[in-house]
Amino acid sequence: MFQNFTTTSQSEKSAERIAALRSKMKNENIDWFLVPHADEHQNEYLPKYAERLAWISGFTGSAGFAIIGINEAYIFVDGRYTAQVKTQIDLELFKTQDLITQPPSSFISSIAKFGETIGYDPKLITITGLTKWETTADKIKAKLKPTQNLISLIWKDAPSPSREPIFLHDEKYAGESALSKIANLKAILEEDRTDALLLTDPASLAWLFNIRGNDVEHNPLALGYAIVPTAENEKPFLIVAKNKINDENRDYLQKLCTIIEPRDFDKILTAQATGAHMHCDPNLVSSALGDMITNAKGKIIAKRDPIVLLRAIKNETEINGSRSAHLRDGVACVKFLHWLETQAPNSVTEIDAAKQLEEIRALTAIDMNSELKEISFDTISGAGANGAIVHYRVTDDTNATLTENSLYLVDSGGQYEDGTTDITRTIAIGKPPQEAIIDFTLVLRGHINIALARFPMGTRGVDIDVLARMPLWQHGKDYAHGTGHGVGSYMNVHEGPQGISKRAMEPFKAGMIISNEPGFYKEGEYGIRIENLVVVKETDEPDNAMLGFETLTLCPIDTNLIDPTIMTDEELHWLNAYHGHVSRQLSEHFEGAELAWLKNATKPLSKELPAASA
Repeated sequence: MFQNFTTTSQSEKSAERIAALRSKMKNENIDWFLVPHADEHQNEYLPKYAERLAWISGFTGSAGFAIIGINEAYIFVDGRYTAQVKTQIDLELFKTQDLITQPPSSFISSIAKFGETIGYDPKLITITGLTKWETTADKIKAKLKPTQNLISLIWKDAPSPSREPIFLHDEKYAGESALSKIANLKAILEEDRTDALLLTDPASLAWLFNIRGNDVEHNPLALGYAIVPTAENEKPFLIVAKNKINDENRDYLQKLCTIIEPRDFDKILTAQATGAHMHCDPNLVSSALGDMITNAKGKIIAKRDPIVLLRAIKNETEINGSRSAHLRDGVACVKFLHWLETQAPNSVTEIDAAKQLEEIRALTAIDMNSELKEISFDTISGAGANGAIVHYRVTDDTNATLTENSLYLVDSGGQYEDGTTDITRTIAIGKPPQEAIIDFTLVLRGHINIALARFPMGTRGVDIDVLARMPLWQHGKDYAHGTGHGVGSYMNVHEGPQGISKRAMEPFKAGMIISNEPGFYKEGEYGIRIENLVVVKETDEPDNAMLGFETLTLCPIDTNLIDPTIMTDEELHWLNAYHGHVSRQLSEHFEGAELAWLKNATKPLSKELPAASA
């Protein structure tokens, strides 16, 4: 199994841990200490040694921030985690705030007193982040004090960093050699008139050198850094532990770059930065590294990491690989849904379902001459009210049984060498309540609006997010998360810069892969989310260059939760066409009862027939 179901939240220990932290704060004359959900690389999903926010608070979500004072403490989460955080932390110790509407760097001005000292670990706060904190500190005349990480000092049994080996990502999946990528990157740097590029994002290293690793759970990343000189005759420097590279991979990498041990990183960065114009992404590079560059009399050219966009635009090999990955993933999901329908009356639990889905994925990949290398995140397996916790992680303590006349939400994905998948289906267990059918159909209509969207070049996610929300808005409802996120190619399941949300400002470009996942959550009762992955493509408009989406995910949408009478003819046509496509693509991989289930699940709906009998 690639996941476990042990309870990792330890909020019952928070009081003791906060007391120890406050003792360290007093010793350092610090009034407030900043605890971001971050590591030195600004990964969204953290290596276990960097889970300091979870250790001190009990909150295990993938985004958050804490401000801990001598007498009070605050924790900030976004809308995905509003319900979850209340179940994981000690509400006597922490007051909760919204991470988006009350950003910590602004909120501090309402709690810090004139002249107080705010301590932070400069390895975890980015250049951009520190600028925001400095602006607020100036307003309230507070002092910002960089310090060693005080939580690391008291976390005596913290896990050690991973020693997992680096492995190669074959060019037959990557679609471009590392030598070609390096040459193209250097051309961009030359055009920008910079002397070198500092890379701190492991996903950028993975893409540039066609390497992968296992340093972060479910994300095939090798932690490290790179410096790419602009000069054509200078190799990049790759900063990773040499004992993580075997002889074969060392030969490959030494043709591309100079391998530097992490202990020598400061020395090589200082040498490269001395008197140089150093391209740094201020949203990714830590303020500690920024200071190192400026102390070497280097000039920081604050621009986005160019690899962020390069890796987001998938080449034809990667797109075809994603189609193949989604085909086998679709076969696995259909096998699972058939199993679920037959077994649900037999007291299936959330953990039973998550285990079965992972096992089916692994076996299906083998049957189709592939391999499930990992799951792309811990499976969200939420029965009834647990489905309303947007990023719910089932544990042995929360494990619920799927019950009759309720909903079950399952959000899961696989990591294959040719692609990363992410799919959510909401399933009716027995006869669902009518209110849930209406809500599900509204969510489906929003999902279809995105799938059908056509838009000119330059359109951004913020411009089309309303399409997904409008059917819900017309009924006074909404959801507190984005509609879509970018997805990597055997890479992170959450990948920028593209997305669909109220804040997604990156223009769409052909080749980007994005999720389409509107939802609705009735706290204490049920959650609904319908997620497919789509790839941006150019349409066949004869007179005007337009973009649209091709749906990659292949899996039926539960028609038992659909009221076709409140759908438009165009929406019904899309649904029936999608189900017809799913059936045609997947049928040859089934026989017997599973084939019969697939045919029934993809039968066309009409407004004359209720969904359940269609």
